[in-house]
Amino acid sequence: MERFTVKGHRVCPLPVPGELADLVPRIHEVDWPTWLDPGPRMLRDVLDLSRLLTARSLAALSWLALGDQPANLDWLWTRRRLTGPRQERMYGAAAAVPDPVLALVVADWTWVLGTAYGGRVTAPYLAGAAYPRVGHQAAHATMTLYQTYDRHPDARPAIAAAWAASRVTADWCKAAELHAAYGSEAPVFAYPRGAIPASTGLRPWMERLFRLR
Repeated sequence: MERFTVKGHRVCPLPVPGELADLVPRIHEVDWPTWLDPGPRMLRDVLDLSRLLTARSLAALSWLALGDQPANLDWLWTRRRLTGPRQERMYGAAAAVPDPVLALVVADWTWVLGTAYGGRVTAPYLAGAAYPRVGHQAAHATMTLYQTYDRHPDARPAIAAAWAASRVTADWCKAAELHAAYGSEAPVFAYPRGAIPASTGLRPWMERLFRLR
């Protein structure tokens, strides 16, 4: 059963059960690198973590939108590279995100890729949400993500995907809280949709999770 209403391009969540809302802060917690290494290892870690956070956030978004979640979530909290059965289970959950809800994520993703300030938008949000209680780690991770975004154009779609999926998941809960507090519908905030990026940096997992093919 869908837990939202749609009015034009506006998606308005119904109130979210507490146990579902409690998942959202933990979803953001991934081990972003806190060092700056010009070699391939750091870039590979950032790309792998971007895919993990995107898939994890979309899985949670599907439960928020449909009001359901599995009883056992141990597979969701892995911090290792996303492969094998864990990957397919997470991708399967993400595939249940309703089209109007996924459109919010794609809109934010394309918007941030189209702005000259993408690194400044994505880096502090991702780092701050991943390390909410450790300020120095958040600061170092912010610089790592910002400089990776700035120096590696092919990594931008992946970092932007992680930001968009996790941001919409958090904004969904904020809109649902407003509904619960005031009794009237509140839409999930979304930026204006831009153009789908060129093939540079556009990986198969993005095409699958965002239903671009």
